[in-house]
Amino acid sequence: MMGPAHSLSGAAAWLGVGAAATAAGHSMPWPVLLAGALICAGAALAPDLDHKAATISRAFGPLSRWLCEIVDKLSYAVYKGTRKQGDPRRSGGHRTLTHTWLWAVMIGAGASALAITGGRWAVLGLLFVHMVLAIEGLLWRATRGSSSDVLVWLLAAASAWILAGVLDKPGNGADWLFTDPGQEYLWLGLPIVLGALVHDIGDALTISGCPVLWPIPIGRKRWYPIGPPKVMRFRAGSWVELKVLMPVFMVLGGVGGAAALNYI
Repeated sequence: MMGPAHSLSGAAAWLGVGAAATAAGHSMPWPVLLAGALICAGAALAPDLDHKAATISRAFGPLSRWLCEIVDKLSYAVYKGTRKQGDPRRSGGHRTLTHTWLWAVMIGAGASALAITGGRWAVLGLLFVHMVLAIEGLLWRATRGSSSDVLVWLLAAASAWILAGVLDKPGNGADWLFTDPGQEYLWLGLPIVLGALVHDIGDALTISGCPVLWPIPIGRKRWYPIGPPKVMRFRAGSWVELKVLMPVFMVLGGVGGAAALNYI
């Protein structure tokens, strides 16, 4: 999938979680619903950190391009070191390590640990990074071109500052789900895990599939590309993605948000 579809699916997924939480009697405060949807939309771009041409590679200028090169090399090294006889040879690390459930859990756990140990500035940093990615993904037409980078960063910084201020107020969600002292913002890792997994599921629907189950071996492959039957797959950026899936994600997100806020 392309970046906009990934971001839309991430936002829709968190709004669906909000609807499920409301149905289970543990409704999210609206700031958690909003912040989580934006974080999940941003996190749904993050697995492509192994691809130099992806949206995330240009989101933070030279820093993200440099990081993408490192992650690509790391992913390729892990692939080479763990491949089984049935896994094909390849020349790069795209759709390997960062497209697995294990990577999603590790990134989410790391974000939660950072949020509860690093204090307010760590929370602001996590919000800022994911706000940048969410803006790049959801407003992709408006953010094309390097001249818009500074504006995106300023908007993300302002959004992160405002959201953190709202969440910090009593009852607004800093301690949502985890209420013990010192566990404020522990939930921040959840939309990050969800966003990464939604990205993997989206890529699994495309022609190449996605090795989301690694390191669990399947037959003669450790990097088995999970996906539906080939007749049901599509090419990234095709009309199926743009004309069918993206509108579906918008509708599902709207319904999920309305249900989460008890409007339906």
